[in-house]
Amino acid sequence: MKERIASQVTSIHNAVMLGLLLGAGLSGSIGGSSAPVSDTLARQADKVAVEVAAPAPKAAPAPARFNVHIDAYYEQLRTKLRWKDVRYAGDVLQTPDAQSRLLLVQSAAERAGLEKVGLSYADVYGIINAETSWIPRMGSSKDGTPNLGIAQFEPATARAVGLTDPLDPVQAVHAAAMHLKDAATWSSRRIANLKLTPEEHATKLREGVSIYYNLSSKGRSEWNGLNTAKLPIETQRHIANARLGAREAAEMELQLVQLKSRMSLPGMMTASYRGSGG
Repeated sequence: MKERIASQVTSIHNAVMLGLLLGAGLSGSIGGSSAPVSDTLARQADKVAVEVAAPAPKAAPAPARFNVHIDAYYEQLRTKLRWKDVRYAGDVLQTPDAQSRLLLVQSAAERAGLEKVGLSYADVYGIINAETSWIPRMGSSKDGTPNLGIAQFEPATARAVGLTDPLDPVQAVHAAAMHLKDAATWSSRRIANLKLTPEEHATKLREGVSIYYNLSSKGRSEWNGLNTAKLPIETQRHIANARLGAREAAEMELQLVQLKSRMSLPGMMTASYRGSGG
Protein backbone atom coordinates (compact mmCIF):
# COMPACT_ATOMS: atom_id res chain seq x y z
CA MET A 1 0.00 0.00 0.00
CA LYS A 2 3.01 2.28 -0.21
CA GLU A 3 3.55 4.14 -3.46
CA ARG A 4 3.62 1.49 -6.16
CA ILE A 5 6.00 0.96 -9.09
CA ALA A 6 5.14 2.35 -12.53
CA SER A 7 2.26 2.39 -14.68
CA GLN A 8 -1.77 1.11 -14.48
CA VAL A 9 -37.33 -7.44 -26.68
CA THR A 10 -38.05 -10.86 -25.61
CA SER A 11 -37.80 -12.46 -22.22
CA ILE A 12 -35.26 -14.91 -23.59
CA HIS A 13 -33.14 -11.97 -24.68
CA ASN A 14 -33.41 -10.51 -21.18
CA ALA A 15 -32.33 -13.80 -19.67
CA VAL A 16 -29.34 -13.98 -21.98
CA MET A 17 -28.39 -10.41 -21.09
CA LEU A 18 -28.66 -11.22 -17.40
CA GLY A 19 -26.45 -14.23 -17.90
CA LEU A 20 -23.87 -12.14 -19.70
CA LEU A 21 -23.86 -9.59 -16.90
CA LEU A 22 -23.54 -12.19 -14.16
CA GLY A 23 -20.89 -14.11 -16.05
CA ALA A 24 -18.75 -11.14 -17.08
CA GLY A 25 -15.14 -12.00 -16.58
CA LEU A 26 -12.81 -9.03 -16.56
CA SER A 27 -15.51 -6.53 -16.01
CA GLY A 28 -13.73 -3.23 -16.47
CA SER A 29 -16.96 -1.71 -17.78
CA ILE A 30 -20.39 -2.93 -18.73
CA GLY A 31 -19.66 -2.00 -22.29
CA GLY A 32 -16.99 -4.67 -22.44
CA SER A 33 -13.75 -2.72 -22.25
CA SER A 34 -11.12 -4.28 -20.04
CA ALA A 35 -10.43 -2.98 -16.57
CA PRO A 36 -7.55 -0.55 -16.22
CA VAL A 37 -4.26 -2.19 -15.31
CA SER A 38 -3.28 -1.27 -11.79
CA ASP A 39 -0.10 0.72 -11.21
CA THR A 40 0.42 -1.53 -8.23
CA LEU A 41 1.32 -4.48 -10.44
CA ALA A 42 1.96 -3.07 -13.87
CA ARG A 43 5.41 -4.65 -14.06
CA GLN A 44 4.32 -8.22 -13.51
CA ALA A 45 7.29 -9.33 -15.62
CA ASP A 46 9.52 -8.28 -12.73
CA LYS A 47 7.69 -10.49 -10.26
CA VAL A 48 8.86 -10.62 -6.69
CA ALA A 49 10.66 -13.91 -6.05
CA VAL A 50 8.49 -16.66 -4.68
CA GLU A 51 10.39 -16.53 -1.41
CA VAL A 52 8.76 -13.24 -0.43
CA ALA A 53 5.42 -14.99 -0.37
CA ALA A 54 6.60 -17.26 2.42
CA PRO A 55 4.43 -17.01 5.53
CA ALA A 56 5.34 -14.09 7.73
CA PRO A 57 6.04 -14.68 11.41
CA LYS A 58 2.94 -15.75 13.26
CA ALA A 59 0.58 -12.81 13.37
CA ALA A 60 -0.64 -11.34 16.61
CA PRO A 61 -4.31 -11.97 17.46
CA ALA A 62 -6.65 -9.94 15.31
CA PRO A 63 -7.74 -6.61 16.81
CA ALA A 64 -11.10 -6.82 18.52
CA ARG A 65 -12.53 -4.36 16.01
CA PHE A 66 -12.09 -6.78 13.13
CA ASN A 67 -11.89 -10.57 13.14
CA VAL A 68 -11.23 -12.41 9.89
CA HIS A 69 -10.96 -15.94 11.23
CA ILE A 70 -12.48 -18.42 8.83
CA ASP A 71 -15.95 -18.93 10.23
CA ALA A 72 -19.27 -20.19 8.93
CA TYR A 73 -20.12 -16.83 7.36
CA TYR A 74 -17.01 -16.63 5.24
CA GLU A 75 -17.20 -20.28 4.31
CA GLN A 76 -20.76 -19.78 3.12
CA LEU A 77 -19.76 -16.69 1.18
CA ARG A 78 -16.99 -18.59 -0.60
CA THR A 79 -19.46 -21.16 -1.89
CA LYS A 80 -21.35 -18.39 -3.71
CA LEU A 81 -18.35 -17.03 -5.61
CA ARG A 82 -17.68 -17.89 -9.23
CA TRP A 83 -14.28 -17.48 -10.83
CA LYS A 84 -13.07 -17.11 -14.41
CA ASP A 85 -9.64 -17.73 -15.87
CA VAL A 86 -7.78 -14.76 -17.31
CA ARG A 87 -4.36 -14.63 -18.91
CA TYR A 88 -2.10 -12.00 -17.41
CA ALA A 89 1.59 -11.49 -18.21
CA GLY A 90 1.84 -15.02 -19.55
CA ASP A 91 0.17 -16.63 -16.54
CA VAL A 92 -3.35 -17.96 -16.20
CA LEU A 93 -4.89 -16.38 -13.12
CA GLN A 94 -8.45 -16.13 -11.87
CA THR A 95 -10.83 -13.24 -11.39
CA PRO A 96 -14.27 -13.28 -9.75
CA ASP A 97 -17.17 -12.71 -12.12
CA ALA A 98 -19.30 -9.58 -11.92
CA GLN A 99 -21.90 -10.95 -9.53
CA SER A 100 -19.22 -12.34 -7.21
CA ARG A 101 -17.46 -8.97 -7.09
CA LEU A 102 -20.64 -7.21 -6.09
CA LEU A 103 -21.43 -9.88 -3.52
CA LEU A 104 -18.01 -9.50 -1.93
CA VAL A 105 -17.94 -5.71 -1.75
CA GLN A 106 -21.51 -5.39 -0.52
CA SER A 107 -20.83 -7.86 2.27
CA ALA A 108 -17.55 -6.16 3.16
CA ALA A 109 -19.03 -2.65 3.21
CA GLU A 110 -21.93 -3.72 5.40
CA ARG A 111 -19.76 -5.53 7.94
CA ALA A 112 -17.28 -2.65 8.11
CA GLY A 113 -20.04 -0.06 8.55
CA LEU A 114 -18.75 2.13 5.74
CA GLU A 115 -21.96 4.14 5.54
CA LYS A 116 -20.99 5.68 8.89
CA VAL A 117 -17.97 7.34 7.27
CA GLY A 118 -19.60 8.38 4.00
CA LEU A 119 -18.50 5.43 1.87
CA SER A 120 -20.29 2.47 0.26
CA TYR A 121 -19.70 -0.88 -1.41
CA ALA A 122 -18.85 0.98 -4.62
CA ASP A 123 -15.79 2.48 -2.91
CA VAL A 124 -14.53 -0.97 -1.91
CA TYR A 125 -14.98 -2.09 -5.51
CA GLY A 126 -13.12 0.98 -6.72
CA ILE A 127 -10.11 0.42 -4.48
CA ILE A 128 -9.77 -3.22 -5.55
CA ASN A 129 -10.09 -2.04 -9.15
CA ALA A 130 -7.26 0.45 -8.59
CA GLU A 131 -5.06 -2.10 -6.84
CA THR A 132 -5.32 -5.18 -9.06
CA SER A 133 -8.16 -4.78 -11.56
CA TRP A 134 -9.71 -7.69 -9.61
CA ILE A 135 -6.95 -10.17 -10.53
CA PRO A 136 -5.34 -11.59 -7.35
CA ARG A 137 -1.57 -11.56 -7.76
CA MET A 138 1.71 -10.37 -6.28
CA GLY A 139 3.34 -6.99 -6.55
CA SER A 140 5.86 -4.93 -4.62
CA SER A 141 6.45 -1.47 -3.26
CA LYS A 142 9.45 0.60 -4.33
CA ASP A 143 11.41 -0.70 -1.36
CA GLY A 144 10.72 -4.30 -2.38
CA THR A 145 8.05 -5.00 0.23
CA PRO A 146 5.63 -7.60 -1.16
CA ASN A 147 2.03 -6.60 -1.86
CA LEU A 148 -0.17 -9.67 -1.66
CA GLY A 149 -3.46 -10.79 -3.14
CA ILE A 150 -6.49 -9.08 -4.56
CA ALA A 151 -6.23 -6.09 -2.19
CA GLN A 152 -2.41 -5.81 -2.25
CA PHE A 153 -1.79 -5.86 1.48
CA GLU A 154 1.75 -5.54 2.73
CA PRO A 155 2.44 -8.14 5.44
CA ALA A 156 2.70 -5.52 8.21
CA THR A 157 -0.54 -3.83 7.20
CA ALA A 158 -2.29 -7.18 6.98
CA ARG A 159 -1.24 -8.00 10.53
CA ALA A 160 -2.34 -4.56 11.72
CA VAL A 161 -5.90 -5.10 10.48
CA GLY A 162 -6.03 -8.71 11.66
CA LEU A 163 -5.85 -10.23 8.19
CA THR A 164 -4.50 -13.75 8.58
CA ASP A 165 -4.37 -14.66 4.88
CA PRO A 166 -3.93 -11.83 2.34
CA LEU A 167 -4.20 -14.39 -0.48
CA ASP A 168 -7.77 -15.29 0.49
CA PRO A 169 -9.98 -12.90 -1.51
CA VAL A 170 -12.90 -13.15 0.93
CA GLN A 171 -10.76 -12.18 3.90
CA ALA A 172 -8.80 -9.60 1.92
CA VAL A 173 -11.80 -7.69 0.53
CA HIS A 174 -13.39 -7.54 3.98
CA ALA A 175 -10.09 -6.35 5.48
CA ALA A 176 -9.79 -3.75 2.74
CA ALA A 177 -13.22 -2.39 3.66
CA MET A 178 -12.13 -2.00 7.27
CA HIS A 179 -8.94 -0.31 6.11
CA LEU A 180 -11.07 2.08 4.04
CA LYS A 181 -13.03 2.97 7.15
CA ASP A 182 -9.81 4.08 8.82
CA ALA A 183 -8.80 5.86 5.61
CA ALA A 184 -12.07 7.79 5.44
CA THR A 185 -11.71 8.88 9.06
CA TRP A 186 -8.19 10.12 8.34
CA SER A 187 -9.26 11.84 5.12
CA SER A 188 -12.16 13.56 6.82
CA ARG A 189 -9.80 15.09 9.38
CA ARG A 190 -7.44 16.31 6.67
CA ILE A 191 -10.18 18.24 4.86
CA ALA A 192 -12.15 19.35 7.90
CA ASN A 193 -11.10 23.00 7.60
CA LEU A 194 -11.78 23.33 3.89
CA LYS A 195 -14.89 25.14 2.72
CA LEU A 196 -16.46 22.52 0.47
CA THR A 197 -19.89 21.81 -0.93
CA PRO A 198 -21.28 18.34 -0.12
CA GLU A 199 -20.26 17.16 -3.60
CA GLU A 200 -16.76 18.57 -3.24
CA HIS A 201 -16.44 17.02 0.20
CA ALA A 202 -17.41 13.59 -1.15
CA THR A 203 -14.82 13.89 -3.92
CA LYS A 204 -12.04 15.05 -1.59
CA LEU A 205 -12.93 12.39 0.97
CA ARG A 206 -12.38 9.70 -1.65
CA GLU A 207 -9.15 11.28 -2.85
CA GLY A 208 -7.91 10.95 0.70
CA VAL A 209 -9.00 7.33 0.88
CA SER A 210 -6.87 6.47 -2.17
CA ILE A 211 -3.94 8.46 -0.78
CA TYR A 212 -4.16 6.65 2.56
CA TYR A 213 -4.33 3.26 0.84
CA ASN A 214 -1.62 3.98 -1.72
CA LEU A 215 1.06 5.94 0.14
CA SER A 216 3.25 5.44 3.19
CA SER A 217 2.56 7.40 6.36
CA LYS A 218 5.20 9.93 5.37
CA GLY A 219 3.86 10.31 1.85
CA ARG A 220 0.25 10.74 2.86
CA SER A 221 1.11 13.30 5.53
CA GLU A 222 1.99 15.81 2.79
CA TRP A 223 -1.59 15.92 1.49
CA ASN A 224 -3.68 18.86 2.66
CA GLY A 225 -6.73 18.39 0.47
CA LEU A 226 -5.63 21.03 -2.02
CA ASN A 227 -2.37 19.67 -3.43
CA THR A 228 -3.53 16.41 -4.99
CA ALA A 229 -2.04 17.39 -8.35
CA LYS A 230 1.42 17.50 -6.74
CA LEU A 231 1.27 13.90 -5.51
CA PRO A 232 3.12 11.08 -7.32
CA ILE A 233 1.62 10.14 -10.67
CA GLU A 234 1.00 6.61 -9.39
CA THR A 235 -1.21 7.98 -6.63
CA GLN A 236 -3.10 10.21 -9.04
CA ARG A 237 -3.76 7.17 -11.24
CA HIS A 238 -4.92 5.26 -8.18
CA ILE A 239 -7.44 7.98 -7.44
CA ALA A 240 -8.70 7.95 -11.04
CA ASN A 241 -8.95 4.15 -11.21
CA ALA A 242 -10.74 3.96 -7.86
CA ARG A 243 -13.24 6.56 -9.08
CA LEU A 244 -13.74 4.64 -12.31
CA GLY A 245 -14.23 1.38 -10.45
CA ALA A 246 -16.78 2.88 -8.06
CA ARG A 247 -18.79 4.22 -10.99
CA GLU A 248 -18.61 0.83 -12.68
CA ALA A 249 -19.88 -0.95 -9.57
CA ALA A 250 -22.89 1.36 -9.31
CA GLU A 251 -23.70 0.85 -12.99
CA MET A 252 -23.39 -2.92 -12.67
CA GLU A 253 -25.70 -3.02 -9.68
CA LEU A 254 -28.29 -0.83 -11.41
CA GLN A 255 -28.29 -2.93 -14.57
CA LEU A 256 -28.47 -6.13 -12.57
CA VAL A 257 -31.49 -4.87 -10.63
CA GLN A 258 -33.20 -3.72 -13.82
CA LEU A 259 -32.64 -7.03 -15.58
CA LYS A 260 -33.86 -9.06 -12.63
CA SER A 261 -36.93 -6.85 -12.45
CA ARG A 262 -37.74 -7.49 -16.11
CA MET A 263 -37.28 -11.20 -15.64
CA SER A 264 -39.80 -11.28 -12.81
CA LEU A 265 -42.64 -9.55 -14.70
CA PRO A 266 -45.87 -11.63 -14.91
CA GLY A 267 -46.16 -13.70 -18.06
CA MET A 268 -42.46 -13.60 -18.86
CA MET A 269 -40.98 -16.80 -20.28
CA THR A 270 -37.89 -18.35 -18.79
CA ALA A 271 -34.69 -18.81 -20.73
CA SER A 272 -35.13 -22.57 -21.05
CA TYR A 273 -34.52 -23.95 -24.52
CA ARG A 274 -36.21 -26.79 -26.38
CA GLY A 275 -34.14 -28.52 -29.03
CA SER A 276 -35.26 -28.73 -32.64
CA GLY A 277 -36.52 -32.25 -32.15
CA GLY A 278 -38.89 -31.23 -29.30
